[in-house]
Amino acid sequence: MLGRDVVRAAEFVNHEVVGLTRAELDVTDADAVRRVIETEAPEAVVNCASYTDVDGAESQPDLAMAVNADGAGNVAAAAAAVDAAVVYPSTDYVFDGEKGLPYVESDAPTPLSSYARSKLAGEEATARMNRCHFIVRTSWLFGVGGRNFVETMLSLAGELSEVMVVRDQVGCPTYAGHLADAIVRLVDTGEFGIHHLAAGGECSWYDFAVEIFRQAGLEVRAFSCTSEEFPRPARRPAYSVLGTDREYGLFLPDWREGLASYLAERTPAR
Repeated sequence: MLGRDVVRAAEFVNHEVVGLTRAELDVTDADAVRRVIETEAPEAVVNCASYTDVDGAESQPDLAMAVNADGAGNVAAAAAAVDAAVVYPSTDYVFDGEKGLPYVESDAPTPLSSYARSKLAGEEATARMNRCHFIVRTSWLFGVGGRNFVETMLSLAGELSEVMVVRDQVGCPTYAGHLADAIVRLVDTGEFGIHHLAAGGECSWYDFAVEIFRQAGLEVRAFSCTSEEFPRPARRPAYSVLGTDREYGLFLPDWREGLASYLAERTPAR
């Protein structure tokens, strides 16, 4: 999902791009990663490979760690060997949600789930293996070409007249197209380190669902519940809104604008 948009965004500003699918390159295969990056000799590598099943990682922690941590280390090390920078997209879920204010780059992560621990390990492996690294934390990503909350709500709307959504988890729903544009701009800045890149504004999953139905023009009643009333295998932070303490940080459009862009994009795509 993100990889598709990164390729588009980079090509739009005339970068020469090599995009590889999972079938073409498995990041857990260190030798294959090294061979491909040595052959292409890029200036930057954006590692969009990720195990993203938050609940699935609770029963498959080794697989999540193999992709999100070991695979990230493989990519970062291979990039470093050809003097290329590396970008590692990460997640707001590395925080526990107890702060009550937007998290900035200098806040200490405290992951609650197996998925979040694997992403934090990937951040650490990326930074350890390549000094020219960009760690990009984002939030509640959605876009064309991948499973996401918007598609889930739209699918349910075709089957049900009422849905139940949690109200006590708050974040920044981020459109992959906006994030990809920002990642490409970020690489060109050379400002290495941790960056928080998430949509402007904040909302709960319930608020997000209501806005999805409103913008899509669907007659669906949304009801709210607590996380305790809708238990999931993985714990999620209650408030994982991302902010920045960088003097010249990059800022993305509001999440509602991202939703509108996504709904406009998915119609012709389908």
